[in-house]
Amino acid sequence: MPDSYDALLIVSFGGPERSEDVLPFLENVVRGKRVPRERLLQVAQHYEQFGGASPINEQVRQWMRLVQPQLQAAGVQLPLFWGNRNWHPFLTDTIRQMAEQGVRRALAWVTSAYSSYSGCRQYREDIQAACDAVGPAAPRVDKIRVFYNHPGFVAAQAARVTEALESVPRDLRDRTWVFYTAHSLPRAMADCCHYVRQLKETCRLVSQRAGVTRDRLVYQSRSGPPGQPWLEPDVCDAIEQLQTDEAPGSLVIVPVGFLSDHVEVLFDLDVEAREAARRCRLPMVRAATVGTHPLFVQMIRDLFLERLESRSTRPVVGRYGPHPDICPSDCCLPGPPSAAASRGPAS
Repeated sequence: MPDSYDALLIVSFGGPERSEDVLPFLENVVRGKRVPRERLLQVAQHYEQFGGASPINEQVRQWMRLVQPQLQAAGVQLPLFWGNRNWHPFLTDTIRQMAEQGVRRALAWVTSAYSSYSGCRQYREDIQAACDAVGPAAPRVDKIRVFYNHPGFVAAQAARVTEALESVPRDLRDRTWVFYTAHSLPRAMADCCHYVRQLKETCRLVSQRAGVTRDRLVYQSRSGPPGQPWLEPDVCDAIEQLQTDEAPGSLVIVPVGFLSDHVEVLFDLDVEAREAARRCRLPMVRAATVGTHPLFVQMIRDLFLERLESRSTRPVVGRYGPHPDICPSDCCLPGPPSAAASRGPAS
């Protein structure tokens, strides 16, 4: 194994772990954006419904506990660090800790499967800003490619869909629709990246593997000014339309745009979408996120290994090749200034 890297890093969004953290966390999320205070308080109430905590930090801890032994079994004895964009452990603090321990070059896995400003470029900006804040002693940090079409991600997601379908009564399965959901984006931002194309490809691959014939990509967690175009349809609108047009037997909702049960999943799907399905008298099952599925954990390990070992192949499935290891300069631009400024907090 080449010795060019001396540490590994997981970079994530971050989330509060107690009630008193919720508003400070949300203020970090919206810093520099024109988000009304009323919207912030509304989102804070979503967190309070689940004890004032997001599951995301604990999910990262679980990934670390599972991935590091697999890396060690493969001969990788490098320390594994973790830093967040919006909450403790903050990325700048982690980069400073790495510098103090003498780390000179690190390989970072970002907890986002798709290319978008917030899921790709902004994380690269976060890493650079953290390194700039630490100064000359900061390590160089290289980001691992997005993995929407990695066979491990697709297989793990398909397994979650299969699990959900198995909980649907047999007499309803032939008339069951699968809705794949992802975080909506302003259309101006979506036009500057491959987010929608990648999502559609993941949905196609997962449905193909899971034997799904009735599926649709929908969106959730929209925020921002009402007059600004965002990716549609919203999941709740799609549920009502489905009941009107298709007479389905049941509905399975798959949060394909999320890796763990963020509050966006817990509130937007388990509360709001479930209520919409109830109003339509439509049985609904929510598929689990990939989380700690063994195939997904193995994928994280393999993404580290392919760079550490300078492997010539980058495993993918489907129509498109692997995303570049080094993002091009115009990758995932935020779009017009108005689009970037209006990004609001996740629900």
